[in-house]
Amino acid sequence: MTDWIGETFTSDVGWTHLETLVDLDTRMAGTDGERRAAEATRDALADAGARDARLETFPIQGWERGRSAIRAGDTTQDCIALPRSPSGDVTGELVDLGYGLPADFECDLEGKVVMAASDVPDWYDRYLHRREKYYRAVEAGAAAFVYANHVEGCLPPTGSVGTDGAPIGEIPAVGVSKEVGARLGRRFEGDPVSVSVEADTPEATSQNVHAELGPDTDAAVLVTSHVDAHDIAEGAGDNGAGTAMVVEIARALAGREHELDTRVHFVAFGAEEVGLVGSHHDAERRDPESVVAVVNNDGVGRARDLVCETQGFDDLADAADRVAARLDHPIDAPPELGPHSDHWPYVTRGVPGYHVYADTGDVGRGWGHTYADTLDKLDPRDLREQAILLTELVVELAAEGTAVAHRSTGEIAEQLEAEDLAEGMRVIGDWPY
Repeated sequence: MTDWIGETFTSDVGWTHLETLVDLDTRMAGTDGERRAAEATRDALADAGARDARLETFPIQGWERGRSAIRAGDTTQDCIALPRSPSGDVTGELVDLGYGLPADFECDLEGKVVMAASDVPDWYDRYLHRREKYYRAVEAGAAAFVYANHVEGCLPPTGSVGTDGAPIGEIPAVGVSKEVGARLGRRFEGDPVSVSVEADTPEATSQNVHAELGPDTDAAVLVTSHVDAHDIAEGAGDNGAGTAMVVEIARALAGREHELDTRVHFVAFGAEEVGLVGSHHDAERRDPESVVAVVNNDGVGRARDLVCETQGFDDLADAADRVAARLDHPIDAPPELGPHSDHWPYVTRGVPGYHVYADTGDVGRGWGHTYADTLDKLDPRDLREQAILLTELVVELAAEGTAVAHRSTGEIAEQLEAEDLAEGMRVIGDWPY
């Protein structure tokens, strides 16, 4: 009965696939590298025992990085363009908004170059996404946006701007390291600085990877991740490990397929990093009532302790608690909503969805979205232990006796308002109701 645990804890299937993904030159959405990663994932799922492994393509707005620069005084400061920044070369007075909290934008920013940090203070009640800070700058009339990392190590952060309706942002946007941000604020605040971005915006194609296990039921448990990564790093933690986890879960479930009462549908999405494009594409074409639950792996394996954020679905918390008790291993199951990963297009439709990640103890993304998101930051032990927990969780969700209630869209909207997320989503253009 427990042989599968030993097999999973000694398996190298997931880790080997992770190495395959990080060794590709790029997995940026819309590139040939992303497609090769998807093809490798399709083949890995088939080799793991899943059936009907295939790719589904869809069009996306492409974006290709060119040169970028910040010129301040007689200096040129290191920076990288944020994906989907428009090309442009603008000059304006530098305004350092510190954390860039909503109230910080309530000043004269017309024509200014606005800089905001990538974190929030400990006392603030919610995380502020990069795009919220960007679009608050846009609404205030800023000429350009500078996103300063809060993590030490000379690591400029990346991360997309743009919206679903307007995929290319409105003003040039760049990321700078914590050290460059501190230098800019100390030496040049109030002075004119220039921000330049060069980028191409071709039409492009991405793809989702699909495969299945279990009985041919109408309803399905979705086990998901995203294949793409930003072009500046290996994307090991974000999100090579998540896709490796999907492959490892498929391998483990193939040996337990007789225990599944409900079909398990594996989906490795494309183009997550540029607006959850792949998951939106899938969710819009899937009957919400046909989805029992979504187990979305985005940020797993980066530390030992597992978090299954339940998005306010009590039945998901109960299922995680049962698995944690059965295996005598902690699983944190907080109830908060998290609208920035591939579970979200389903949750907005009332579908129960976990966002599964590792508790690193860091504010924000840590090494994620920087050059330092590399394989050496991860440990095979963490991936294997979490694969055991998540395999058991999927079996629990797929059991005939497990009931997972959907919620109304009104209930989701009310929770967004209660958690003070609604205003920021409206600023970004992500409000779904």
